[in-house]
Amino acid sequence: MSRRTSTISVLEEHPNLAEILGVLAQLAHIRDAELPRLADAWNNTVAVAEARDRALSPDSPLVLEALAAFEALGALFDDDIRGEAAYVTVASDVTTTALKAVRDAIAASYAKPILSRAEYSSLMRAWRVVYPEATVDEPDLGPRGDQVKALLALMPTLSSRCHDAEARRMYDALVDRSFACETDRADARAEAFQAAVLTSRRRVWALVRRSGTEGLLRPCRACGGTDVDARENERVMTMCLDAACALLVADTLSDEMTRILTEPVTSLIPLQRDPSS
Repeated sequence: MSRRTSTISVLEEHPNLAEILGVLAQLAHIRDAELPRLADAWNNTVAVAEARDRALSPDSPLVLEALAAFEALGALFDDDIRGEAAYVTVASDVTTTALKAVRDAIAASYAKPILSRAEYSSLMRAWRVVYPEATVDEPDLGPRGDQVKALLALMPTLSSRCHDAEARRMYDALVDRSFACETDRADARAEAFQAAVLTSRRRVWALVRRSGTEGLLRPCRACGGTDVDARENERVMTMCLDAACALLVADTLSDEMTRILTEPVTSLIPLQRDPSS
């Protein structure tokens, strides 16, 4: 068993890959009505605690990735845990308990090769009460999801601008554009977020922003360093993430608000233009 797990160095080699992807993909799509069900189904028995300890032990396959998923989960539900926003409808203590069930499912899916059948089942039980089967293999980014993904894929490219002349040209152009129409973009961003709330996509919104932020802040692939002016980076990041989130809710956001948020970025990237325009 130890020889088997020691060879798992990347997620693509994991024998439980499909289930891991299914659980991770569902995180941003957990609905408010499902949080109390997850909380009710979760029990922290001695057996569950022991199974959790084993699943998160140093010899568990890709345990650091599992812990990173825990961190991402916390970011997706930050508003829910704080419980201050008007759109939060579930009590924070209920959400906190529900997220314990979700973390157990993440841990179990990664650690399945080293867990006994009983250990694995005990950690997955609450999750499977609410989600008997995996329904998606990647997060649903809406009808313009390909454009969202293409824009997010641009972010790591921009992080290589110290060695990539084209990335530098694009980054500098984005910096220049970030100073234009700031008030209009702030208003449009607020309207886009309301569209995300009304269509139950606010956690996907958080996922998109987290993914884009990680991409832009990634060290240069050529030298491992960073070429960062914090203020410029923040401006470019905000504008690009606003564009990605506008594309996420473009089917419910007005055409004018979508244009205000996307045009400064997509006009630099022909492949990102709306095919219907």
